[in-house]
Amino acid sequence: MDYFIIALLVIISGFFSGLTLGLLSLDINELKRKVFLGNKNAKKVLSVRKKGNLLLCTLLLGNVAVNSTLAIFLGNIASGFIAGTIATGLIVIFGEIIPQATFARHALRIGASTAWIVKIFILLFSPICLPIAWILDKLLGEEMPTIYSKKELMKIVEEHESYKESDLDADEERIIKGALSYSNKTVEEIMTPRTVVFALNKETILDKTTLHRIKKEGFTRIPIYEDSIDHVVGILYTKDLINLASSSSIKNVFKKESIIIIAEDLNLDELLNLFIKSKTHIAFVKNEYQGLEGVVTLEDVLEEILCVEIIDETDTVIDLQKKARIK
Repeated sequence: MDYFIIALLVIISGFFSGLTLGLLSLDINELKRKVFLGNKNAKKVLSVRKKGNLLLCTLLLGNVAVNSTLAIFLGNIASGFIAGTIATGLIVIFGEIIPQATFARHALRIGASTAWIVKIFILLFSPICLPIAWILDKLLGEEMPTIYSKKELMKIVEEHESYKESDLDADEERIIKGALSYSNKTVEEIMTPRTVVFALNKETILDKTTLHRIKKEGFTRIPIYEDSIDHVVGILYTKDLINLASSSSIKNVFKKESIIIIAEDLNLDELLNLFIKSKTHIAFVKNEYQGLEGVVTLEDVLEEILCVEIIDETDTVIDLQKKARIK
């Protein structure tokens, strides 16, 4: 009978020890997300995990009580030194190492299966554990949530995609990492420099030569300036040239509204919001002296988010910044 009780106490000790590590390693916010997404196991575990200090007190009290009882029974069948050695070996191997290693790997599944048992122990030990947990709650406050930096989140996504069990593919990884990093970039890093900006004077006549040049350049939005390129007054949309009478003046076609002037140090997330609110897809970058430094489009921002060059059938130059450096 003593041997049977000792074996049972070792199992119970391992149960308490494994649950202590397994349940408390589960983040409450992560469990809430899983519950929101319909995970039934997370819902069961959250019911006992949400009161962390009460759970901790219950499991530790149970573990200490079982280990103390185990030492007493071992003392009945062996001398003090031998009983202590056996107790230490049994508790360390079968009551700590094996259950903790197992529960740590399958914390959610095992926690969900044993949640009803944990609730029983919480109820049984509540006279002792509730006051202690209340004091801990007052002294320590709520559990601190796990907050990741953008770089940490990108590393998590990268590691997640590398596992064969993951349903995240390489394209999704690229886009997520681009979305997390684009807001730290500025307009200066992605704009088309002034030296390669294709713009036309508002006095230009849309004759065959000009129309051929517009077609060759392949841009759908063309800045229109007055006197010099530093004084942009509007945008010519090439779609407005369809069925246009020959030899018309640009001043009769280009749009004067929705001119967005921005600085070089504007962050891309702010620029994207500006594009969305203004319903305009091109902005003009000017320096402190109101000189034109370049232009930036919605497509440029999307390329940073997607981390890929978007090339359509009308593009004649893939990298305008490279062309500007060469020029």
